[in-house]
Amino acid sequence: MQTSACNQVQVLVTISQFRHDLGMISTTPAIAAHQLRARMSKICVAVTGTTASEMLSRAEEASHNNPFIELRLDTLNKPQAILPRLKSFAASNRHVTVIATCRRNEGGGNFVGELFEQAEILEGAAKAGCQLIDVEIESAETMRPADWKRLRASGAALILSYHDFSHTRSLQKAFERMQRFDPEFYKVVSTARSLADNLAVLELLQQHGDSTNMIAMAMGQPGIVSRLLSARAGSAFTFASMAAGEETASGQMTVDTLRSLYRFEEIDAATRIYGVAGHPIAHSLSPLMLNTAFRRERINAVFLPLETAKIADLLTLVERIPLAGLAVTMPLKQEILPSLARMDELSTRIGACNTIVRGPDGRLFGFNTDVSAVIGPLERRLSLKGARVLVLGAGGAARAAVFGLKEKGAEVHILNRSPESAKELAAQAKAKVFKREQLTKTDFDVVLNATPAGMHGSKVDSLLEPEELRTRLVFDMVYNPIQTPLLRMAHEKGIAVIPGLEMFVHQGARQFEIWTGKPAPEADMRRVVIHALQRAAEPAKTA
Repeated sequence: MQTSACNQVQVLVTISQFRHDLGMISTTPAIAAHQLRARMSKICVAVTGTTASEMLSRAEEASHNNPFIELRLDTLNKPQAILPRLKSFAASNRHVTVIATCRRNEGGGNFVGELFEQAEILEGAAKAGCQLIDVEIESAETMRPADWKRLRASGAALILSYHDFSHTRSLQKAFERMQRFDPEFYKVVSTARSLADNLAVLELLQQHGDSTNMIAMAMGQPGIVSRLLSARAGSAFTFASMAAGEETASGQMTVDTLRSLYRFEEIDAATRIYGVAGHPIAHSLSPLMLNTAFRRERINAVFLPLETAKIADLLTLVERIPLAGLAVTMPLKQEILPSLARMDELSTRIGACNTIVRGPDGRLFGFNTDVSAVIGPLERRLSLKGARVLVLGAGGAARAAVFGLKEKGAEVHILNRSPESAKELAAQAKAKVFKREQLTKTDFDVVLNATPAGMHGSKVDSLLEPEELRTRLVFDMVYNPIQTPLLRMAHEKGIAVIPGLEMFVHQGARQFEIWTGKPAPEADMRRVVIHALQRAAEPAKTA
């Protein structure tokens, strides 16, 4: 024991000497970091620009509603040019906390100058009044000791940053690598290739968030989970862009999205976590719809997008994060069934589930809200008993439609790219398989699309040509975009339509009621979805 203690003392002396030799002793007292953190908001808005005038103008704009900003100096054509004017900006905006970042090209930024030039720019930004400077670990490790010493003596707190632009791995080792520089803030950023990668980021925060000032998150669409739950796990803050299209990292959201849609600053240990799981999920409006409902009913809950095509990946996340419930979409509606402790009779009969409730003991219970969302809009327009219905597709959504329609007495035909899947579903539901060559000779009462054809972001082509669409009514279960190719085809032929919006809002409202036990604010849910879809369609109209 005595020898071990001596060894530990020797190690500490060696590290201390190493820091002293390189000029790495922090010149910012620990209390300064605490004072900085006290004045920071939970969201730091990244400000970009090509000229000094543009960047400072945008910084003024951003700081009106969010007095914590990051100036990405590496996006400027001439980063040095902003320094004389930066002092004036800082002096007239003393309420604003500013991070100066000049990330080198090798570290994922845009700055192509020499290492000593990066140090000079950051030193100048600190002396101009920026309270924090962000230096990537690679620069810190290769910078000349004299440059580093001047940087640390500049008066700004140091954010030492580590980025992995391809994976999430060895985050603890990355943290240990950074420790010898004794920064005021640690920033650890990886890239999530799966939902499970978020767990490593959140665990790092839980392990070190209380003892250090740490910022951690994972980039990429799957990494949005870590961005939204980072503050809850102990992150000092997170980053946001000023507007869509101005992201400084993959998966970064706008400040308005973080604040208005996800209520990021209100997420705490008591917040119930829900999400929509599937692929593709980036353009799903479920988070908008359900988060609107939670806010309208004053429920402390957040609804996240969970991008994955693998059931094992989803279940790994579910086991480690206390998710209260899930909306399950393609391609997981059938794959989730073996993991359920119990499901309602409808899900059992159909063999597909789109709504999950997690019990207090962690067990998962399944429900299906798709069937009523299909049948309801149809029954408001025609009698289904004896109606001839063509269902396109044979996946989870198609199963809900086929079984629901058969239960109402409809004559159901299934057309699918894979005949085997169509035959299997037809046999189970006592429906009929339909061959494409019969389309131009057959009339239907309803044609219902239960495939992703026409969905925003989907590469699946339409199954039908105009001459093959012979029906009184077209129901497209795709809701985004609001005007799908199939619906346009129907309009051009004078055929009545049911947009997928009706089904989408109905099934979401039933999910809300299952999860909360409260009536859903369905009108509000429909309003925000319509508004979002109309806004998304505007550029297409003007193009």
